[in-house]
This record gives sequence, structure tokens and C-alpha cells, in this order.
Amino acid sequence: MPGRYYNGTVMEHRPRHQCLIYSGAPSRQLPALAATLREKLRHNYRCLYLNSPPMVAGMRSALWAIGVDLDVETARGSLILTSDRPHLIDGRFDVEHMMQLLTLAVEEAKRAGYVGLWATGDMTWELGSDAHFMKLVEYEWRLEKLFQQHPELGGICQYHKDTLPRGMLRQGLVVHPGLFISETLQLVNPEYVRPEHFSAASLRSAALDSAIDHLCGPGD
Repeated sequence: MPGRYYNGTVMEHRPRHQCLIYSGAPSRQLPALAATLREKLRHNYRCLYLNSPPMVAGMRSALWAIGVDLDVETARGSLILTSDRPHLIDGRFDVEHMMQLLTLAVEEAKRAGYVGLWATGDMTWELGSDAHFMKLVEYEWRLEKLFQQHPELGGICQYHKDTLPRGMLRQGLVVHPGLFISETLQLVNPEYVRPEHFSAASLRSAALDSAIDHLCGPGD
């Protein structure tokens, strides 16, 4: 990948708030995400995977294929694979309720003896039918603040190019300090804009579209 978009260096201390921007079949992302979940389980994190029912079923298969004992991990409460969306109120995305649920989940994981909480979810599924741009803006900035307040929290926000508007992809790119490329490669995000420096102009750079296209790969 061109150096303009990635510095080519894997961080010793990888950003905990990462984004995965991709195109094509979501099932293609399962092996890398499953391997990452397995790693976090081995490091005593409680892991949460939130996606549609077909994707949850696919994740179960991917984890089983790499040797994760699903019965043991789910019975212990270490692994939560779910399509439930309690943060939707009357089918609409509620930022405040989502933040309360995540904060509670981090605290509960720590009380249960885990290092922390590691979570990944598909933004299309999380937002439901109420996929408004400004709600995503508010959610991601508040989520980044939550990451800063809780060093025991880590995760990946998944952005599917084929199901989200380009504006949401741009927003997703600028608000995440890290980029998830694969289970072995996570990079500093050179397009990240700190909250205090963010403005509407931050989303107008043509470099964002080029970065998104390179993340998604040739031909997508």
C-alpha cells in the first residue's frame, strides 16, 4: 500500500480504537476477526462480537475452525456473540443508551476478573434503520472519549463500504487512531484528526477517498 496512507510500521502499543474499512462479502473478514478474538481471549479479555444473525453464525464457524472452544468460552462469559441490539429504542439508534451499555460492559468485565473488554461490531448493524450521519459523528467521538477514559477497553468498528454512505466512511476514517488491516497488522492512522482539531473541513479532503479506496483494495 502507498506510504501516503500508511506509515508501514506496526506499533508496539497498537491503538485500541481501530476501524476496519472494507468492501466485498463481509464473510471475507471473519478469519482475521476470529483470530483477533482468539488472541484477546488468551489474554483474558471478555470479548463481544455484535453483528447480524448470519454473521454471528459465520463467526461461530470461524472460531470453531481455529480451535476456540465455544461452549467453554460462552459458558464462562468470556465470549459473547450476539445480534441483540438493546441500544436501539423503538428501532432507532440511541447514542446515550449505547454509551451507557458500553460503560457498564467494561465495568462488569473488570469486576468479573477480566483484563478488560474487547468488542467489535458492524456499524451498519449497530445503527439499524436510523443510519443518520450526525448520530454516527456523535457516537464515534463519544466512543473515542470512552476509550481514552478506559485503557482496559479495546475494539474494532467495522465499516462496510458497500452498505454505508461515503460520508460515513470518511467520518469513520478520521475519528479512529488505528487501522485494522489483519490479525497481525494494525497501523497508526495518518488520517486521524483529534477531536479538538476536528472541523467540517476535515471531511472534505480528497485524500480520505483515496485512503478508503486503498483500504478496500484494487477492483472493489
